Amino acid sequence: MTRSPDLPESCDADVLVVGGGPVGLLVAADLDSRGVSTIVVEDRPFLEPPNVKCNHVSARTMEAFRRLGLADAVRSVGLPAEHPQDVAFRTSATGVEFGRIPIPSAAARRRGDGVGPDTTWATPEPPHRVNQRYLEPVLEQHVATLPHVDLRNDTRCTTVSQDDRGVTATLRGTRDGAEVSVRARYLVGADGGRSLVRRSIGARLHGDPVLQHVQSTCVRVPGLADRVDADPAWGVYVFNPRRQGHIYAIDGRDVFLVHSYLTPEEAAHDSVDRDRAVRDILGVGDAVAYEVLSKEDWVARRLVADTFRDRRVFLAGDAAHLWVPYGGYGMNAGIADGLNLAWLLGAVLSGWADESVLDAYAAERQPITDQVSRLAMGHLRKIDATDLPTDLEADTQAGATARRRLGELAYDLNVQQFAAAGLNFGYSYGSSPIIVPDGDAPDYTMGTYTPSTVPGCRLPHTWLADGVSLYDRLGPWYTLVVSGRAAAQDTDLDAWAATARAAGLPVEVLVVPDHVVPDPYVTRYLIARQDQHVAWRGDDLPDDPTALAAALGSARARGATGIAA
Repeated sequence: MTRSPDLPESCDADVLVVGGGPVGLLVAADLDSRGVSTIVVEDRPFLEPPNVKCNHVSARTMEAFRRLGLADAVRSVGLPAEHPQDVAFRTSATGVEFGRIPIPSAAARRRGDGVGPDTTWATPEPPHRVNQRYLEPVLEQHVATLPHVDLRNDTRCTTVSQDDRGVTATLRGTRDGAEVSVRARYLVGADGGRSLVRRSIGARLHGDPVLQHVQSTCVRVPGLADRVDADPAWGVYVFNPRRQGHIYAIDGRDVFLVHSYLTPEEAAHDSVDRDRAVRDILGVGDAVAYEVLSKEDWVARRLVADTFRDRRVFLAGDAAHLWVPYGGYGMNAGIADGLNLAWLLGAVLSGWADESVLDAYAAERQPITDQVSRLAMGHLRKIDATDLPTDLEADTQAGATARRRLGELAYDLNVQQFAAAGLNFGYSYGSSPIIVPDGDAPDYTMGTYTPSTVPGCRLPHTWLADGVSLYDRLGPWYTLVVSGRAAAQDTDLDAWAATARAAGLPVEVLVVPDHVVPDPYVTRYLIARQDQHVAWRGDDLPDDPTALAAALGSARARGATGIAA
């Protein structure tokens, strides 16, 4: 690991990241891109795949992968390139299909000829369906090559303490038991739902501890596809009077993750026969052989930590929140936590921002995680309230009518989670201390949002004239985005930007051709962060660039204007 030039001799790294899953790995990758040194500790061996869990990478996460140079590598793993990523509704995996949400395959995404509800999204990187078992090794292998990262596998953090200058942790080897003490300026706890770091800062989870019990089994079923009289699908939601649940294709061949929904009574008495439940969902008899690869039982919850930070220690991902894992937004929200925090820590550790900007982490992420958790919980309750028709499997006109109606209802309910435009693009950081307010952000739902440049909102995407994404041209910190017409009329644009930089605000200027400026750009100017959130907008550049620089976190400007750190 390359040490940061101004790292104190008493510190081993700028940041210690506890937990080497997707959240922790992305924190390290982002900080590395900013020249910040990290130590990442993970108790599993290097490149050992995790258990089968999150199956979906959101568009916002894919946009971050694009920035870090990982998007193509991520899209190349998981299901075969031509395998549809559709979600089907059937009476069993091998039963009658009565509805389908079309979602393009990876190959169709590349060709641009895919059909589905998310294909018109204004993003350079649409979602990708891939199980975390395949995703995580891609991230881990990448992070292991980065110059500012010390990745320590087979290592567990056992104690955490902090003082005014840094954080001290005890690390223990999981193979040899050897202990070592490490010191860092800051610590990020990305160590999951049973987080040691969360306990160490006294944070508690609050919310709804039990919403649903799910018996989950990863199985290998050779030849299952040959028994299905329908096109392949990534996900299959199963409705029949014997068992309800859903299935995800893990490798696109013969490995599947089977989720069986349990009633409260079944969960309390552990009364569900796993083999029978698997067979009822797959729609196969006792003569069909399958192999149990792992048991992944889980409980749907809605829990959010009462604090995301104690001085130099931060929580991210499942350490900070646990909720119904619809659409994979547990992992994706955790990655959003990590990237948000990495940007803020990078700003402080690179020297241009004062430490008070770290207050923005909880101010931005904690309300959003609470909002998203409630949306997911509400979605679960709507699905639970769905009545199952008694004649759903009947080979009659009444049965066909029942299937058609349930298919329409299932589509309307589930397209919101599998094409969750609102969860991807609708949330705003309007309450942040480093966002200059100018109006209220539009409301959003799980599946809908209104593009906006209200400060705090996601910068609406556009393709530039040379076919490059607008996001590809954003600088590492702040970018002043100006239309071509406004730039032509403003002869002082470069001078204003130079004055802002002299005041300690790292801002670049991007002129966007008029013919590609999206309609939501209702002001002549705006400033966006690299994470694509609008920080300021206006029809005129501020007369006092130093005051704006102070509002956006510049330590130099805050000192000059007397704003307290």
